[in-house]
Amino acid sequence: MIPEKRFYCHKCQQEIVFEVKMARTDLCPHCGVDLHCCKNCEYWDPSAHNQCKEHIAEYIPDREHMNYCTYFMFRAGEPAIDPSASAKAKLEALFKKK
Repeated sequence: MIPEKRFYCHKCQQEIVFEVKMARTDLCPHCGVDLHCCKNCEYWDPSAHNQCKEHIAEYIPDREHMNYCTYFMFRAGEPAIDPSASAKAKLEALFKKK
């Protein structure tokens, strides 16, 4: 049996269930952000050049809003975690007053 792919919104981390193929203009049903954006893409990598593992992709200045990238492939698996947000949360927890 092939495991079912699971998709998550980059912003709210809620699971997204697609009844039909995703359109470029679709929004997250939970928080309303654009789904066709770099941070939901399989190729998004903040440590890579141009923040994209696809070397010939066009530069996208805003990674959280809808774009026209033809290489977009919705990231399947666990929710994507922004490394800078994770580091900031750890620092805040470290210096949190009791």
